[in-house]
Amino acid sequence: MQPFLIALQFLTSLPVRLDRMPEPQAVGRSLLYYPLVGLLLGAMFWLVGTVFENASAPLLAALLLTGWVALTGGLHLDGLADSADAWLGGFGDRERTLTIMKDPRSGPIAVVVLVLLLLLKFVALWTLLAADQRLALLLAPLLGRSALLGLFLTTPYVRPGGLGQVLAEQMPRNTSRIVLGGVVLVCLILGSSGWLALAATVGVGWLSRRAMCRRIGGTTGDTAGALLELVECAVLVVLALGL
Repeated sequence: MQPFLIALQFLTSLPVRLDRMPEPQAVGRSLLYYPLVGLLLGAMFWLVGTVFENASAPLLAALLLTGWVALTGGLHLDGLADSADAWLGGFGDRERTLTIMKDPRSGPIAVVVLVLLLLLKFVALWTLLAADQRLALLLAPLLGRSALLGLFLTTPYVRPGGLGQVLAEQMPRNTSRIVLGGVVLVCLILGSSGWLALAATVGVGWLSRRAMCRRIGGTTGDTAGALLELVECAVLVVLALGL
């Protein structure tokens, strides 16, 4: 139970309290529950969409996106902002890129990237809700967090110390592969929407991982957060385009 609570505490802003300091093994096992946390968030978004189903599509999309950011505490958006600044300001240099990512300030490129991503999410949600296609509300958060499990499973963690290193070192790899296989199976069972969402996740994940490995030799907490946001956005946009 503790690994699930760790995942819930780390990935959401829900008031989760642990009864004791977690062991490194429990922190590593928390990765296994990332898809479940995504599914839980998706269920909350689905419920909001059902409760306010009589609202206009743009208003409901705005409410959902606001709740989306609030429930995740903006953590992954911060990672995307830091990564955007670092990729532009790093000029291809590994150490400079890593240094910029540690800077808490956000530059103009970070603001532009965040605005564009939120705009894409909003319009995609609007399009999907107008067509009464709400499966995306489950698939986007599920696959966004599943992508983190795949990233830590296949990619070195390059910043010594901190939670990310513990996650990478302590994650149960064989069980992680089984969990990812289960997520893939769920997507395939869901038909065309699941297939499109899965294809978008794999494509964005592969391109993002390649960019990370070429620039910094692996991943960090910031690039992991950026990947989650990019996958969520890609899933929503692809499903909206596929209508």
